[in-house]
Amino acid sequence: MLNWSEIDTVLFDMDGTLLDLHFDSHFWLHVIPTEHAKKQNISFEAAKADILKRYEAVHGQIQWYCLDYWQEQLGLPIMALKREIQDLISVREDVPEFLTALKDAGKELILLTNAHPDSLSLKIELADFAHYLDALISTHHYGVSKESQSLWQQVQADLGFDKQRTLFVDDSLSVLNAAKEFGIGHLLAVANPDSKQPVNVITDYLSITDYRTLLPIK
Repeated sequence: MLNWSEIDTVLFDMDGTLLDLHFDSHFWLHVIPTEHAKKQNISFEAAKADILKRYEAVHGQIQWYCLDYWQEQLGLPIMALKREIQDLISVREDVPEFLTALKDAGKELILLTNAHPDSLSLKIELADFAHYLDALISTHHYGVSKESQSLWQQVQADLGFDKQRTLFVDDSLSVLNAAKEFGIGHLLAVANPDSKQPVNVITDYLSITDYRTLLPIK
C-alpha cells in the first residue's frame, strides 16, 4: 500500500482515472466508426477496421490524442459529435471522497492529461472535479504526450515537484512505464477505467478498483 507520509504531490490522469472511460471508449470505438461509415458510404465493420488502423499508426503519440488531427484526417466535426453524447461524461463514483481526503491532508493535486484542450474544457464544464485540483495541464501545450520523456522533463521543470515524493495515477501501462523511467517515486494503476468493461489484470504496478480502499490518508 501507499505510504502517504512519503507523498507531497499527486499527479492524476483524467480519462479512466478521474472520469469514467466509457464516454471515450464509446466515442472513439462506436461514434467515430459510425460517422466514418456514413461519410465514406461503407459498412460499419469496414469503417471500424480503417479507423483502428489509423489509431494504431499514431498510438501513444500526441496526434492520437489530438482532436484537430482527427478532424483533419476524417473530415468529421469531432467536438460537435462529442457534445451529442456528452451525457455519458461522468466522474468515477470513488473520486470525490478520495480527492477530498487528499486535499484535507494537504497534498498538491495536479491533473496531467493527454486530452486535447477542447476535450478537457468540455469535461471541466460537465463533470464536477476541477475544483479539487491545484492545476490542470494538457500535454498538448508541450507538444508531446506522457509516453515521452521530454514531456516529463518539461513538466517537472515547470512545476518543480520532487519526483521521489510524487504519486502518479493512470490507467495506461505505457504511460506508467514512462513515468517510472523518469523516476516518479510512487505509481498507481487504475484497473477498472471503463465501467462497462471487465477489470484489467495488472501485475506490474500497485492497482486499485476503488480509491476508497486507500483511505484514510494521514
